Amino acid sequence: MTAHPALDLADVISSQLADPDAPRPWAVPAYGQHLAYGPPGIALLHIERAACGLGPWQRAHDWLAAASRQSLTSGPDSHAFYGAPAVAHALACAADHLPGSYQRALDSLDKQIAIDVGRCLDAAHRRIDAGRLPQLAEFDAIRGLTGYGAYLLRRSPDGTTTRAVLDYCVRLTEPLTDQDEALPGWWTETGPSGNPDDRFPGGHANNGMAHGIGGVLALLALAARRGTVVSGHHAAMRTILAWLDRWETGPGPAWPYWITRDELRTGRVTLSTPRRPSWCYGTAGLARAQQLAGLAFGDTRRRVRAESALVAALTDGDQLKVITDDGLCHGFAGLAHLAARVAEDAHAMTVARIRAAIPALLDKVHPPGAALRSGDPGLLDGASGVALALIAPNTATPPQSSWDSCLLIA
Repeated sequence: MTAHPALDLADVISSQLADPDAPRPWAVPAYGQHLAYGPPGIALLHIERAACGLGPWQRAHDWLAAASRQSLTSGPDSHAFYGAPAVAHALACAADHLPGSYQRALDSLDKQIAIDVGRCLDAAHRRIDAGRLPQLAEFDAIRGLTGYGAYLLRRSPDGTTTRAVLDYCVRLTEPLTDQDEALPGWWTETGPSGNPDDRFPGGHANNGMAHGIGGVLALLALAARRGTVVSGHHAAMRTILAWLDRWETGPGPAWPYWITRDELRTGRVTLSTPRRPSWCYGTAGLARAQQLAGLAFGDTRRRVRAESALVAALTDGDQLKVITDDGLCHGFAGLAHLAARVAEDAHAMTVARIRAAIPALLDKVHPPGAALRSGDPGLLDGASGVALALIAPNTATPPQSSWDSCLLIA
């Protein structure tokens, strides 16, 4: 396979981010322990490139050291993308390719993460026992237990703490009652930001991969594919799939970012304009989650329908027009990476169509001269994430370091 010119952009970004201490017109954010914005995410770029034979390991070591210059945050002030868990994810990605390296640090971090997850689980179960609605930060992939689950599933697939997180995910799918209305167990009283929002009277049910039930479905499906299944596991997956089926819109199909209380009461989605397909929200991420569920269940119909939904999103000019950046989270490079991941597992009926759509996505990624035009070096929205997302679609090989396991897509 001939590499797309967009791979040159990844090389340029990698060179610009070679040394964490090099003088630049922009600065790495002060929140240095954040996977989305700081050194841990930038380290992932150099780890993956080194694992692929595209760059030296020294760059990865330097960025991991930069991420660890201050005492790592743990306890209530940390979460899956910040502090000890964020640095642990990057270290684990490197350690897989460097036997014996970072093991003492990882052992220590894993013990602390287990303590912190236990605290979060205790609070979540008390909340469920009291019949209260959750906050997004309790369960989402960025700040919540689903994000912790992604790390634990990789480090200890059948471990006690991993299974405890899966048990919680099962409970999360059990319905709750609020103001005499039956609601899905993941319904929150706030808007999608996690804060009170007048545009969401009565709250909402978030469908996204980053902040909603899509991420929970993906975690349950990934665990099932690895053979880690808890009581009620399959029933919980079916509950989420039935919810998504209920709110499926056509053609495509496609799924809304969220459901409001009015939409729940009327049974109708009030979409007026196309929504961008991305990892964090929308059809692309949900297509991967449902593909993974189809694979876990051996449900070819579900799998092909999810893959066809992705093809429709990747070839719909109206949806693609809504994408305004290159980033991993919700830009063209991230969409190309997600498509490459889906193609790895795609059915013979859809795989060629998915792969055929990827070059057009790469064509929309900005040229090398624009690599750091926003001054953002980070993983989710910035340059390092763009560079990472360009590797798999260009090389037609899956990530070698499992860096994207934090996104719950593999």
